[in-house]
Amino acid sequence: MRWSKTLLATLREDPKDAEIVSHKLMMRSGLLVKLSGGLYSYSPLGVRVLHKVEKIVREEMDRAGASEVLFTALQPIELWEESGRAGLMGKSMFRLKDRNDQTMVLGPTHEEVATDYLRTLASSYRQLPATVYQIQTKFRDEIRPRFGLMRCKEFVMKDAYSFDLTSEEADVSYKKMYDAYLRIFARCGLDAHPVEADTGSIGGSHSHEFMVLAPSGEDGILFCPSCRYAANQERAERRAPPCDWSSPSADPRAKVATPGAHTVDEAAAALGIPSDQVVKSLVYLADGKPVMVLLRGNADLCEPKLRRRLGCAELEMADPETTAKVAGPFGSIGPIGVGIPVYADVALKEARDVAVGAGEDGFHVVHCNLMDDADVKIASWDDLATVVAGDLCPHCGKPLALERGIEVGHVFKLGLKYTASMGFKVLDAAGKSVTPVMGCYGIGVSRTVQAIAEQNNDKDGIVWPASVSPCQVALLQLDGRNEAVKSAVDSLEAALEAAGIDVLVDDRDERPGIKFKDADLIGCTVRATIGARSLEKGGVEVRLRRTGETELVPLADAPAKIAGMLAAQAK
Repeated sequence: MRWSKTLLATLREDPKDAEIVSHKLMMRSGLLVKLSGGLYSYSPLGVRVLHKVEKIVREEMDRAGASEVLFTALQPIELWEESGRAGLMGKSMFRLKDRNDQTMVLGPTHEEVATDYLRTLASSYRQLPATVYQIQTKFRDEIRPRFGLMRCKEFVMKDAYSFDLTSEEADVSYKKMYDAYLRIFARCGLDAHPVEADTGSIGGSHSHEFMVLAPSGEDGILFCPSCRYAANQERAERRAPPCDWSSPSADPRAKVATPGAHTVDEAAAALGIPSDQVVKSLVYLADGKPVMVLLRGNADLCEPKLRRRLGCAELEMADPETTAKVAGPFGSIGPIGVGIPVYADVALKEARDVAVGAGEDGFHVVHCNLMDDADVKIASWDDLATVVAGDLCPHCGKPLALERGIEVGHVFKLGLKYTASMGFKVLDAAGKSVTPVMGCYGIGVSRTVQAIAEQNNDKDGIVWPASVSPCQVALLQLDGRNEAVKSAVDSLEAALEAAGIDVLVDDRDERPGIKFKDADLIGCTVRATIGARSLEKGGVEVRLRRTGETELVPLADAPAKIAGMLAAQAK
């Protein structure tokens, strides 16, 4: 590849709308070109990285026994109505009408299409287990696209779907994909960690996310340094901390005026007590029905935990009017005497001397006994709080640590969610009709590209691992009018390409300093420089991008030297 024959343009300054380092570097290096909010075009170099990641994914999917297919991006809404998911994706799913006024959707994912594909082709146990995968563009109408390829409206995804006769066989398929993901991310040069995760709108009983640790990550990851427990913050559990107010108060329950106190901190200040002695009361609508949630005042609700506990499809905070109707005005609501189900976090289970809202504006109730008060009816005690650093590990009881992470892959045990709702059955060996057990497995291929850049960079630019570098070698031609230099560049380029090594030749009529800066910015694994001065000194200056290690080698020895450097980087 010759720079002069390719549309490549680097930027000296960071784009104004680029917020994280990988987004800045992907655009500055010319790998991405922004079209609109959440929409990006790939340059020739960007496409090369994308295709190299796709190649790794394909090789490991094939190795795991999956078969590649290609489904349509455009899907009839009827499939989503069959599965019961037509309304779950909400406004994030692109919908349109065809000329016959039929509603279609641009696929954000393909569980329904995969299930329809299998039920069309498979009728016997002899055709299972089966795992199919595709690499295809997906569409989601993100309310706030940001961070480049991390959260955009159109992206490339690898999605796979497994179908088995039994749950035990489905566990085997899940493990194959789980192991394949570990290999994929390792080959891409990523330090990716599998963590327990929430299944979200995809559904199912169990899932793992594969997280790339990075300060810019949108997800919180809880780790236990002692027993290696790890989970997404939406899924993480913790041992309930001891309650400091487990002894009943000597004073009876009493209503106290707290004028102007509408937050936990304001109520605590008005009452002269710590904020975690004030109970935070929240009203939510679960599939349209109001429920109350109780937490310690210094804790936050983890909505996915509440959604899982209630088994609801839709969960949203109640509006002020609904809240006032069932529990009193915002800032003063509490559990005493309410007529809706009340779910309390386990950290409050022993609480016998806490303050709660009185259900009346400007008043709170002190010395409330949540465990034994006849006017407080708790439907159940559950782990509902968002786990934070310092909370206790649910397995070993040691303090948890919090990291930030970028999700690059997700594997799900779906069970019968789609196969049952869509009527997919096969005959088993005894001739009995059974519903296959399903799993699904996604990798954000385009997101993985940027995650690699997020985890592999320095002050000068991207440092691509050899396996996915846009070109493994950046060959800089200095003194381009010098015939000896041109001849040496041509010779080295041909030798490297004959050895299967891809090369970007910077043959522009630019100053050496610009070429050096652009080479570091783009981040090819090895930089080889040929100029009149290097030839006079003995040959080719070869530099490893990651370490800066530089060596002058004879032109004839350069191909073998570079091949050895690349091989060492691949280990």
